[in-house]
Amino acid sequence: MSRLAEARAGAPRRSLRRVPISIVVAAATALVFLFLAVFGTLVAPYDPDLQDLALGVAPPSAAHWLGTDQLGRDVFSRLIVATGPALAGPIVVAIATVLVGASLGLLAGYFGGRTDDIISRVADLIWSLPGLLVAIVVIGVLQGGLWLTVAVIAFISSPHAIRQTRSATLAQIGLPYVAAARTMGLSDVRIVVRHLLPNVRATVITTAMLDFVTAILVFAALAFLRIGVEPGAANWGTMLADGQTLITVNLAVIAAPAIAIVAVAASITVIGDWGHERATGEAGR
Repeated sequence: MSRLAEARAGAPRRSLRRVPISIVVAAATALVFLFLAVFGTLVAPYDPDLQDLALGVAPPSAAHWLGTDQLGRDVFSRLIVATGPALAGPIVVAIATVLVGASLGLLAGYFGGRTDDIISRVADLIWSLPGLLVAIVVIGVLQGGLWLTVAVIAFISSPHAIRQTRSATLAQIGLPYVAAARTMGLSDVRIVVRHLLPNVRATVITTAMLDFVTAILVFAALAFLRIGVEPGAANWGTMLADGQTLITVNLAVIAAPAIAIVAVAASITVIGDWGHERATGEAGR
């Protein structure tokens, strides 16, 4: 084998060695929850809605690993099945904020002037609103479900993507490659899509991950207040609310969903920060 071939073969191994153990743990955690979100109904040991009123609330046992709630429903099964709704909404929110917020941020940073003024003032106006309170009022008054909740959270999250992408775009505008592209007569669309976007991609991806984490917390808070969720449906937020009165009998009712929320939020945040550091580090070389 030639030296070049050996170097190419060894590159992936060296790259893997440079990955911190915290990133490996975070990625494994995220993949486990993603698997549960997709296949949760298949791997759950019990029907999450199956009630056993004779058993009622009970601590963890061999039959029920996380015990049961006040209606005798298996907490472990409800935790697994609730992973799907817990991740689906925030994923859609993150995608929506990136598509809308990042696009507006690119336009504001690239064109500047009146375009920047209008987009920035609208973003500032939305940013000044008390986001959680707006979500509670709008969703509560309109009796909204999942999609209204997604729309409201995406709306109040969009200024974050606009601001971050605009700042990253402004940092690129003064660089020689943008001036060279304009001198060559390339269209604004081509410059933004083919040249600017790849250079602000790390910021866009990191912003999307942070918006995802924020959305998880907002969804859980709304579900805790019984807003935007179906009564009786397996949901991490409603499990937290139910667990308040059961904490002395079965701590797992409230501890399990709390740990799940923290684990998902922390793992995505760690991965996003690490990816952004690597991307900006490589760009600076």
